[in-house]
Amino acid sequence: MRVLAVSPHLDDAAFSAGATLAALADAGHEVTVLTCFTRSVPDPTGFALACQLDKGLPPDVDYLALRRAENAAAVAVLGATAVDLDLPEAPHRGYTSAPDLFAGVHPGDDVWRDVADQLAGRDADLWLAPQALGGHVDHLQVLRAVASLDRPVLWWRDSPYVLREPDAVPGAALPAGLSPVALPQLPDRRADACACYRTQLGFQFGGEAGMRTALAELLEVLLAGPAARSVLPAELAAGRA
Repeated sequence: MRVLAVSPHLDDAAFSAGATLAALADAGHEVTVLTCFTRSVPDPTGFALACQLDKGLPPDVDYLALRRAENAAAVAVLGATAVDLDLPEAPHRGYTSAPDLFAGVHPGDDVWRDVADQLAGRDADLWLAPQALGGHVDHLQVLRAVASLDRPVLWWRDSPYVLREPDAVPGAALPAGLSPVALPQLPDRRADACACYRTQLGFQFGGEAGMRTALAELLEVLLAGPAARSVLPAELAAGRA
């Protein structure tokens, strides 16, 4: 079948659902990872510039180009195909600080409509998308966009946010009537793919070893009980039972 994973940023799908994506690809399914917010913005300033400086990158580096290359390598390890939409991340849409990214969507920030418009013409047998645990505005916008399209979606638990806040609640646009489902996973392949995100590992996990430990712990949490697993619309879960 055709599988489409809709990722807010150039790492979210791999960190959150990479083990499942790798298993689906390994089983012969056609897996695509589509990332929404990947646009390079020349001469960034303010918070947008700080987002690369705090990762040890100089101001003249095209941060998003570097991340697109990392993502292409990671998605290849998963056995999937990478597709990038040319939309700007939140720091390039008027969000001015890290707390601002998690304080709710700004009035007038309707980028979810652009995401939905670009997704509407795409066809897949199974979609994957974030629940927006943690409340990052870009994740909330992708959740809203995918939910508006009425597709068969598996909603993943956002990592690393769920590691920091195990009781985080999904975004308000998450559809009701969802049922938990467990799918095959290849966690070692996911970890190898995530190791490609060199610009993010130190900032998010303290390094590659920390990433591998954190994702192994996350898998234990996911397998501990239904409440922690990814969920599908009830009718699709029933169809798989």
